[in-house]
Amino acid sequence: MEYHITLPSKPRIVSEEGVQGVYEIDSLYPGYGHTLGNSLRRIILSSLSGAAVTQVKIEGVPHEFATIDGMRETVMELLLNLKRVHFVLHGDEPQTISLIAKGTKKVTAADFKLPSQVEIMNPEQYICDLSGKASLELEATIERGLGYVAREVLTKDKVDIGVIALDATFTPIRRVNYEVENMRVGDRTDFNRLRILIETNGTIAPRAALEQSIEAMIHQLKAVIGFQESEISSSNGSESEASSASATKAKVADMGLTPRVTAALEGAGIKSAAGLARKTASALKELDGIGEKAIEEISEALAGHGLTLKSE
Repeated sequence: MEYHITLPSKPRIVSEEGVQGVYEIDSLYPGYGHTLGNSLRRIILSSLSGAAVTQVKIEGVPHEFATIDGMRETVMELLLNLKRVHFVLHGDEPQTISLIAKGTKKVTAADFKLPSQVEIMNPEQYICDLSGKASLELEATIERGLGYVAREVLTKDKVDIGVIALDATFTPIRRVNYEVENMRVGDRTDFNRLRILIETNGTIAPRAALEQSIEAMIHQLKAVIGFQESEISSSNGSESEASSASATKAKVADMGLTPRVTAALEGAGIKSAAGLARKTASALKELDGIGEKAIEEISEALAGHGLTLKSE
């Protein structure tokens, strides 16, 4: 009996409306619908980067439990409204946004003064309501990250007096669901069709969220193909030479870099530490997703293998 391997189809768009999309993948081998669906769902929720407010400084406000004269909301309510603003951060470096409002005014996200690297996707988001001679001066720090990070983790060092640290929900995903149904492939009726529903906060398209999650899964699986070769040191061999040879053979995926940096390097065809060491910092900065912060991370990882970036 001849055996034929059936491969699944590429994702098909069922519907796309605003921040919500439904996609299907057909011809999955029996059981693979739940295997792939659950894996993609977990990756979408945990491994897509986004931007969020991590610190806020309000003029005349020492902590989040204070109040501001003439403002209807408490400072705590203002911070909760601020966390509902959806940001897009272009680049890796943290950015500072500011807001100054005085007198009777309904303050929204559109009132923020933004640097060129920051966009707000829901400028209509309500912040607070001022009346009379009320005054509000606020600065907020926007950072990029993954998933949910508690403020204790974000503020490893002590923050300055008057700076309020916030928990940050970086994920741009609001909801992900999937379902699996049987379908016919040839004479068999037990193949799987996977349907995935993705809803984002508007900072990323649902289709892009699915594409990035698939790419992340592929990069992770590629890293575990094969087995590690045991290193046998010869009695008269040089340990430094063996260590150097091992370092040059190290894969980018094994260097402890963040998933985003690893994906950017592998996407550019840079697979090994040796190949990375042949690049200059300026050449790496031309890659999508590689900025100053990423260069520092790469330099530290190379140093751990006894390597450095090529000099300019």
